[in-house]
Amino acid sequence: MSAESPFVSDVPAAQALAAWREARAAAGCPARLAPIRVPVAAAVGRVTAEPVWAVRSSPAFDSAAMDGIAVRAADTVGAAETSPVLLAAGDFAVVDTGDPLPEGYDAVVMREHVHRTPAGEAELRAAVPPYQHVRSIGEDISAGELLLPEGHRLRPVDVAACAAAGAVELGVRRAPRVVIVPTGDEIRPVGAELAPGDILDTNSMMLAAQAREAGCEAAVTPIVPDDPGALAAALREAAREADLVLLIAGSSAGRDDYTARVVAATGVVAVHGVAVRPGHPVVLGAAGGTPVIGVPGYPVSAALTFEIFAAPMLAELEGAAPRERPSATAHLARKLPSAIGMDDWVRVRLGRVRDRLVATPLPRGAGVLTSLVRADGLLVVPSGVEGHHAGEQVRVELLRGLSEIGRTIVAIGSHDMVLDLAASALRAADPLITLASSNVGSLGGLVALRDGLCHLAGSHLLDPATGDYTLPYVDRLMGADADVAVIRLVHRDQGLIVAPGNPLGLTGIKDLTRPDLRYVNRQRGAGTRALLDHELARHSLDPGEVPGYSREEHTHLAVAAAVAAGRADAGLGILAAARAFGLDFVPVAQEPYDLVLRTGTLAEESLAPLWELLARQDFRASVEALGGYSCAETGRRIR
Repeated sequence: MSAESPFVSDVPAAQALAAWREARAAAGCPARLAPIRVPVAAAVGRVTAEPVWAVRSSPAFDSAAMDGIAVRAADTVGAAETSPVLLAAGDFAVVDTGDPLPEGYDAVVMREHVHRTPAGEAELRAAVPPYQHVRSIGEDISAGELLLPEGHRLRPVDVAACAAAGAVELGVRRAPRVVIVPTGDEIRPVGAELAPGDILDTNSMMLAAQAREAGCEAAVTPIVPDDPGALAAALREAAREADLVLLIAGSSAGRDDYTARVVAATGVVAVHGVAVRPGHPVVLGAAGGTPVIGVPGYPVSAALTFEIFAAPMLAELEGAAPRERPSATAHLARKLPSAIGMDDWVRVRLGRVRDRLVATPLPRGAGVLTSLVRADGLLVVPSGVEGHHAGEQVRVELLRGLSEIGRTIVAIGSHDMVLDLAASALRAADPLITLASSNVGSLGGLVALRDGLCHLAGSHLLDPATGDYTLPYVDRLMGADADVAVIRLVHRDQGLIVAPGNPLGLTGIKDLTRPDLRYVNRQRGAGTRALLDHELARHSLDPGEVPGYSREEHTHLAVAAAVAAGRADAGLGILAAARAFGLDFVPVAQEPYDLVLRTGTLAEESLAPLWELLARQDFRASVEALGGYSCAETGRRIR
C-alpha cells in the first residue's frame, strides 16, 4: 500500500475476486473442503463430493400402479359394454397400489372399472392393453445409472431419490466453518447498556445468519478491541478453526482501522478497496492458510460484502455453483443517480402497477439497516453508468417472490406516519399484503402517479394562489379532466419541532430568521417545504435569511431526529414526529393530507384492504393516538 492512499486501488469486483483466488492458492488455502460420508437423511443442503450411482432399481419389481385386479391382457380382448368378458376367480388376482405384479399377469384393471358378480367372477366391459397400470422394474431408476453428479447441492427430493436407489450414506463436502470476529472499542454485545458513542454488535448476528443460510456452520468470537496485537492474536486463533474468517470493521482509513495491516502482518492482503458501493473499503486476503475478509462496519456494506465475496468463495469451497436468485425487469419509480467508477448496489421496493413491475429505490446509506429489511429486490448500476431516469427499465434480482410482490400497494409521495401505521395494520391482518411507501415529496409522488409508477400518491401541497391543497397541482400536472380520485387520509398539525422546553423561545415562523438559529428543512417538492415557503412569504421573510434553509431531510422523523441529536434547533414537521422523539412543538398550521390515485384504481382488489382499514374505528383511534391527527374526514372522497 502506498503512503498516499490507504487503498491499493478501486479494483473492479470481478478482478478483485480473481486476485483473491490467486492469493488464496499462493497462501496454501484449500481449493475444496474435505469429503465426508453422512447418512442419506442428514445430507440435505450439503454438496455431493462424488457422483451418486444407483445400486438398485426403483421400483425393484413390476408392481401395480393402481388398486384393482391383475389380469392377463389377452383374456380381456373383445370386452365391451355390449359384450362384457367374465373372468373366473382363478383368472385374476386382487392387488393394491405398490403390490408386486403376480406371476403370469401383465396388466391391472382399476377397481372402479371391475364389476363383480354374485358368483365371484370379474366382469370387464373394456379390453386392456398389456402393462396398463403397471410400473415396470426400473421405471423410475435403473440400477447402475448416474443419479446425481459431483457438485450438486442436495435437496429433500434428491435424498429421497438416493434412498430409493439404495443409498444409505452419501459422500459430501463438509459444511464450511465461518468464524466472525467483531472488533472495535465502541462495539457492545446485543442487550448491553449503551453509553453515548457505543454501538451494538448487530453485524455479527447478521453475518452469522447469512453464513448459516448459505449452508455453513458459523461461530462468533468475543469482541476484540482496537489493538493491533489483540487483533492479530484473534485472527490467528480464528484462522486455525475456520474455512473463512470475517473480521468486522477497521477496514477503512480511520485512526483505529487496523484490519488491512493486521491481515498483511499475519498473512497476505490481495485487495484493499473494491469498486463497489456500498462496501468500498473491503479487505480480501489470507492468514494461516485460511481466507480472510475485512468486512466494512456499516451494516449494508457488511451484508453486501457477504453476498459479493463470501458467498461465491464458500460455494467454490464446496465445489458447487453459486446460488442465484431469480430476476425480473422493472420500471424505476424515480430518478436514480449513480457515481461513475463503481458498481452501485441499490435495494428497491417492488410492486405491480398497471401490469408493470415498478421498482422504488430505498435509501442508499451504508448504515441504513432498514433498507435491508424492506428490500424486495437488488439492482446493480454498473460502474460505467451514471444512473437511470424515472420510468427506465432495469433488471432486478428478486428477494421476494413475484406472487407476494403482486399484492404490494405502491405509495409514493409525501411522508406521513399514518402510512407506516397502515402498513403495519395491513400486514397484521394479511401477511401477503404490503404497503410500500417511498418518501420523495408530494410533487414527486404526483409525477410518479402521472407516469403510472405507483398506485397512490401522498400529497399535502398548498397552492399559495388559491389556498387550496393538492387539487390545483393535480389539475396542472394531469389536466382538470384527468381520471383522478382524491381521498382524504387525515388532517394533521404542522409546526416547529424544537428541543424539550423550547430553549430558544420560538413562537412561530417569524422567528426563523434569528441568527442564533439552526434550521433543518424538507426537500424541494415536499408539501412541508411548500408550506414553509408560503408562511415565509406571508410574513414577508426571505428564505435566504433562514439559517439552514438549504439543509434538507426527506421525512418528518428525520427532521425530528436532527433536532433530538442537537444538530438543529428547529424544523417544520408534524406533531407525531415531535412526540416520537420526546420533543416540543410550536403549532403553525393544520392541513389536510390526501391520497391521490387513478379513478380506475379505486375498485382494484389490491387496494380494497386499505379502504376497509380506513373505515375501521380502531384504526382511526390508533391514528389519533399518535398526536396531532384528526380522522373526521378519513376515507372521504374529495374528488
